[in-house]
Amino acid sequence: MVPTSSTPTATTDSSSVPTPDHDIIRFRAGWRIVARKEFADHVHSVRFVILLVLVALAGLAAVHSASGPIRDAADSATQTPSVFLLLFTLSPERVPAFHEFLGILGPLLGIAFGFDAVNGERAQGTLPRLVAQPIHRDEIINGKFAAGISAIALALASVIALVSAYGAIRLGIGPTQSDLVRIFAFYAVAVVYIALWLALSLLLSVVSRRASTAALAAIAIWLVLTLFAGLIAGVVADTFRDVPADATSEDVLANARLELTVRRLSPDQLYKEATGVLLNPTRQSTGILVLEQNDLALPSTLPLDQSLILAWWQLISLVAGAVVLFAAAYVTFMRQEVRA
Repeated sequence: MVPTSSTPTATTDSSSVPTPDHDIIRFRAGWRIVARKEFADHVHSVRFVILLVLVALAGLAAVHSASGPIRDAADSATQTPSVFLLLFTLSPERVPAFHEFLGILGPLLGIAFGFDAVNGERAQGTLPRLVAQPIHRDEIINGKFAAGISAIALALASVIALVSAYGAIRLGIGPTQSDLVRIFAFYAVAVVYIALWLALSLLLSVVSRRASTAALAAIAIWLVLTLFAGLIAGVVADTFRDVPADATSEDVLANARLELTVRRLSPDQLYKEATGVLLNPTRQSTGILVLEQNDLALPSTLPLDQSLILAWWQLISLVAGAVVLFAAAYVTFMRQEVRA
C-alpha cells in the first residue's frame, strides 16, 4: 500500500494574482492617473494663477466698459432682447468686447499648458521612467491632453462666472434662462477654441526637443494668426482685388469678401464669428451684409438652434482643427523613441 504524502498542497489565492482583465482595466485607467497628476500640477502652478488673473482682469475691464453705456440707455435697453448678453459683445470706447478679449488672450492658456508637456519630461529625464510604468504609451499623451482641457475648462468657467456676476451687479439685472443657455454655448465654443491651441502646443512639444523652442514657435503662430491676421488678409485682398479710385460697389464688395475669406483661415476669426452669433440672438449672418440685404432682413431674434445653424461650419472647423492637431501629436509621439 503506497502511503499518501502528508505535505500540504500549495494553494494560490486568486485574489492576489492579477488577471488579464485586471491588467486591462488598470491600463485603460492609466490616462486618468496621468491626467490627475498633470491637472494638479497645472492648477497649483504659478503660470495658471498669472494667466487666470490676466484673463479675469481683461474680462472685468471689458464688462465694466460695456455696462456703462447699457446703464445710460436704460430706457431703450429694457426693450432690447437679451440685454445681459450685451456685456459680452458690446465694445464701446475702443475697448474690445469680452469675447474678443478672450479670443486674443485665450490661446495663451492653451500654449501655457502644452508647450512643455512632453519635452519638459524629456529634459528632466523623467519621460523614460514614465514610459517604463505599467501603462501604455498613448495613455501618457491622452492624459496630458485631458489634463490641459480640464485646466482650461476650469479657468474659463471661473472667469465667465466672475465677469457675469460683476456685470449683473453693475446692471442690476441677471441673465434669463435663454441667456444662460447661450452663455454656456459660448463657454463650450471657447473651450474648443483654446483646446485647438493646446493641441498645437502639444504637437510642438512633441516635435521640439526644447521647451523654449516650442514656446517661441507657438507664440509666433499665435501672433501671426491672431494679431496680424487682419493685416495679412488686407494685403492679400488689396493685391488680388485692388480697389482703384474709381472703383464700383462690386469692386469694394469683392475686396471685402476676399479679405474675409483669408481672415477665416485663422482660428481667431472662426471663433469670433461663432461666438458673435451665439451671444447675439438678433444677428442673422456671419458674413458680409450689404445695405440692401440688411434692409430686407426682418428685425427678430433667433432661437439658439438657428444661431447654431448659422455658425455650424465655423464650429466644425474649430473641432476639426483641434482633432487634426492632436492626432498629429499623438502619431508623432507614438513613433518617437523615448527610452533613450
